[in-house]
Amino acid sequence: MGSKGREIIGMDVEELLALLNKAFCDEWLAYYQYWLGAKVVKGPMKDAVGAELLQHATEELAHADMVALRIIQLGGTPVTKPAEWYQYSNCGYDAPDDPFVKTLLEQNIKGEQCAIGVYKRLMDITREKDPITYNMVLTILQQEVEHEEDLQALLEDYELMVKMMKE
Repeated sequence: MGSKGREIIGMDVEELLALLNKAFCDEWLAYYQYWLGAKVVKGPMKDAVGAELLQHATEELAHADMVALRIIQLGGTPVTKPAEWYQYSNCGYDAPDDPFVKTLLEQNIKGEQCAIGVYKRLMDITREKDPITYNMVLTILQQEVEHEEDLQALLEDYELMVKMMKE
C-alpha cells in the first residue's frame, strides 16, 4: 500500500484487516451457499427462487472481490485457504441439505441479516477513519439490504401461495 494511503487511516490497520478478512470469508461462504442452493432448490416457485439465488451468488462473489482488493491495498493478504473460511467467518454457512424453497429462503435471509450486521459494524468503525473502506462497505451494505428484501418478498409470495391453495 502507498504510504499516503496508509496515513489517511485513523485506526489500527491490523484490526481493520482482521475484520475485512472475516467479511471476505463470509462472502465466499455466502457465494457458495447461494450458488449451490440455486442448483438444488426444489418445490413451488423453484425457478424464481433459483434465479434470485444465482443473482445473489454473483453479487456475493463481487463483494469478495471488492473486499480482497481492499485488503491488498491495505497491505494485507486475503485468507488463502478455503478450509479456513468457516473458521474466520462471522456468519457461518448453512448447507442446503434441505433443498425445499421455504427452507433455503429462510437460511439465506438469516445469512443476509448477519451480513447486514457485519457491514453495519464495519461502516460504523470506518465512518470517520477510513473513507475508502467506508465507501466500499456502504456499497456492499446497500446490496445486502436489497438481498434481504428480495428474499423476504419471495418468502411472502410463497406463504401467500400456500395460504391460497388451502382456501
